Amino acid sequence: MKRKFILIAVLLAFLGIASLPAEASISFDIRYFDKRIYYLEHDPIFIQVTLTNNGPSPYRFRLADERAFSVDFDVRTASNRTVAAADLLVRRRSQSQQVYFREISIEAGESFSFVEDLKNYAALTQSGSYVVQARLYPELYQTITSTAEISPGRTLSAAGRPLESNRLSLSIRPRLMIGPDGIPLELDVETNAVLVRERLAPDDVVAYLLTARQKSQWEKFFLYLDLEAMLSRDSFRRRQWNAESEEGRQRMLARYRQDLQNAVVDGDISLIPMDFTIERTIYTASTGTVTAMQYFRVGNYTEIKRYTWYLEKKDEIWTIVDYSVVNLGTE
Repeated sequence: MKRKFILIAVLLAFLGIASLPAEASISFDIRYFDKRIYYLEHDPIFIQVTLTNNGPSPYRFRLADERAFSVDFDVRTASNRTVAAADLLVRRRSQSQQVYFREISIEAGESFSFVEDLKNYAALTQSGSYVVQARLYPELYQTITSTAEISPGRTLSAAGRPLESNRLSLSIRPRLMIGPDGIPLELDVETNAVLVRERLAPDDVVAYLLTARQKSQWEKFFLYLDLEAMLSRDSFRRRQWNAESEEGRQRMLARYRQDLQNAVVDGDISLIPMDFTIERTIYTASTGTVTAMQYFRVGNYTEIKRYTWYLEKKDEIWTIVDYSVVNLGTE
């Protein structure tokens, strides 16, 4: 009799697991794609959305070409007040249009990610602290338009409740201050001091960048880098850049900056120099080159590289637009 009860319990447990919805095995997480100091009405706020299939079977959902019909963001103030939807989001969802989508299949143990700009979803018009949560609609976002509608803007998913992500804390500072000659002022993450692009000589700009890399001070490292020029050095990326919208270009810059920081691309400038020496500086009124010997610790050896940094002068400020490297061996 005891064995019979055990078998029944096991069978019921198995049936219970088998009846769980597919969403129960899906992890839905969000994080900042390029965490930085955010300013009111300035930089985009890119959020990386990731779905991970922790179950034994493939998970399928619909992903709209216009992501506003697949994902939504619930943004609340510190006092738990809901932030209104961005005007762009309202326009996208209120138009009479055909929603195109593709079916995404996530195999067991795999993940799928995409990046969205939070400012396309929430009207973040005031500085302050916020809490951000994402919702994913596996069968696309729909607005209830029948007479049974309970409240304006109420939404539903054909597959039931949407998936809800973890929550992120968001802090938005007041509008970015503008310094001399219209140059934006940036803040040092560590000291909270204002960073200003100054009228440094080309060799001082290179020394500033290399010193910042030695100290892993990324906000200073990027201060004098012209990311658009650096990104456009590659012909494939340049064609992508020319074909992109303004929003797409902002995403490309954010992704390129993150890839530089992670040494995914242009790894030579992400290396941390043990020491460096400025060899030669040549410049005209608008362009310049700085040659530097840079030394890197590799195990028990010191690797020596000669870097040539190319700079351009705009609005009285020198910025780095390109570089080349020659390996000189080890000692």
